[in-house]
Amino acid sequence: MNIPPSMRAELARWNDGDGIDLEGWIAGSGDYALAIGYATLFWPRFAEIDGYIVREGITSEQLRDWERTGASRREVEAVVNHLHFADLHRHADTLLSEDKLVALGEVLREIHAAELAWQFPHSPCVVRLHVPESGGDLDDYQLTFWQARHTAD
Repeated sequence: MNIPPSMRAELARWNDGDGIDLEGWIAGSGDYALAIGYATLFWPRFAEIDGYIVREGITSEQLRDWERTGASRREVEAVVNHLHFADLHRHADTLLSEDKLVALGEVLREIHAAELAWQFPHSPCVVRLHVPESGGDLDDYQLTFWQARHTAD
């Protein structure tokens, strides 16, 4: 993983300025409950419902609600599957930065693409990382996906 500059600066402050690597930082800062929670983010569960591929937990009724808005199948899949990175740690006391969001987003895009291709080889998916233009709102960094066959919908 490419460590973003802002994270490198944080790691460099550890050990009286001698720094620490990511694994050492996890050992000193993390806990097992967080590791289990992150597992759901880094290896999410998906389901196939009524021809849609969605994050586990989405219901048929939620899909119907979005369909009733007039949204296409691609738009329905994209909206129910989107994830705003800034929402992951609203309580965090560390500074949220563009470079951290991009690094996280790139890794999550690769993970989602790999898992979706593995789990649904019969339905290739488009996995999209949205990075706003420079100076954009940090709340707008997000990941979503939809089936490629729904792109024309």
